[in-house]
Amino acid sequence: MTPADTGASTVVDAASAASDSLVSSDSRMAPGGPGYRRMSFALFLAGVATFALLYSTQALLPLISGDLGVTASDASWTVAAATGGLAVFVLPMSALSERFGRRTVMTASLAVAVTVGLLVPFAPSLPALVALRAVQGAALAGLPASATAYLAEEVRPRALVTAIGLFVAGNSVGGMSGRIITGWVAQEWGWRVAVGVIGLVAVACAVAFRLLLPAPTHFTPGSLRPRVLVRTVRDHLAHPLLRRLYAIGALFMTVFGGVYTVIGYRLAQAPFSLPQGLIGSIFLVYLVGTVSASTAGRLVGRLGRRGALYLGAGTTAAGLLLSLAPSLPLVLLGLVLITAGFFAGHAVASSAVGKTAQHGRAQASALYQSAYYVGSSAGSTVGAVAFHSGGWAGTVGVGVLAVLGVVVITVSGSLAARRQVGDAPVQALGLSR
Repeated sequence: MTPADTGASTVVDAASAASDSLVSSDSRMAPGGPGYRRMSFALFLAGVATFALLYSTQALLPLISGDLGVTASDASWTVAAATGGLAVFVLPMSALSERFGRRTVMTASLAVAVTVGLLVPFAPSLPALVALRAVQGAALAGLPASATAYLAEEVRPRALVTAIGLFVAGNSVGGMSGRIITGWVAQEWGWRVAVGVIGLVAVACAVAFRLLLPAPTHFTPGSLRPRVLVRTVRDHLAHPLLRRLYAIGALFMTVFGGVYTVIGYRLAQAPFSLPQGLIGSIFLVYLVGTVSASTAGRLVGRLGRRGALYLGAGTTAAGLLLSLAPSLPLVLLGLVLITAGFFAGHAVASSAVGKTAQHGRAQASALYQSAYYVGSSAGSTVGAVAFHSGGWAGTVGVGVLAVLGVVVITVSGSLAARRQVGDAPVQALGLSR
């Protein structure tokens, strides 16, 4: 019988018409539609400002050490304080955005962060600098806490992945360009001028963000109910799979934070003795991470999520060991492998959080980001202490221990799932083959 005889054509046409009707009645933004480009560019600029400010001192630590007369481990607190402040405040900021609106919280966060950014160059001492950086990190917590929620409410589902990708791209570009700009500016005029330049760039990004971002039309204010928030957080922390994902994100970031906090000191010393501008340019390696993160989905399709995590951990470990060589090309290759492995592992773990959480996904993601930045703070501090005590080999040792932690957690999750379901396929961490 033909489709006409069975009535299939009529059903398909009706379904298509219904789908078209739903799409046309959806007032949310979509590519090519009103406001979409403005929104995408605004959040891209917000991402640039956030990560340029957050890591603005990381490439400058050797200069800060020399100017203020402090050790590498002391100077590393200028990074750890910012990421630690973000880790502590990302969950409260997510709650505030539910009550006062995503755009309002993002605007206020950027306003405070850029104001502090203009004060940072005038810090008279290390304690003052660390305090300002902690406030800056706490303010910046409003961006990751609100941007994804804004997109989920204001953008059509089919365009959501692309829109979030642009925001993440802004994060990557901001983190990379901020370090490169500060490196070259500091080589000529010192670290204070370099940090000031980043502050001015962030001001421009913040103003453009506020002028470009469309007003929300689908936001419904909620009430600040601490009991509900506490119960949701408690449920997530009681979930064994989510706990493993949070630990994996923190451990991967411990490696990454430690390596990139200390690498400037290693490259400034013999046998490399690189100038500050070239040290800042090392952060171009971040582009490798952008590629590896974007291909993580294909890795999961081929290897399973568990296999993709093992590959990310193995690649990171290989890069750490290779970076021990007294050869600049081999050190750079090691950084490439560390960066590729970290971003792949982070992409796998963070994407699994949303799939694992059955309710309160915004809080589940906020907890992952909190763990992630706790790992960054820990890596920055412990990596610098290890470098001060045992040189680059000490920092590598800390990184290898963190990678081993990722492997142990993944294996233990697999074993726990096998004990629960016998010979059924392993579902630990949502890492089925």
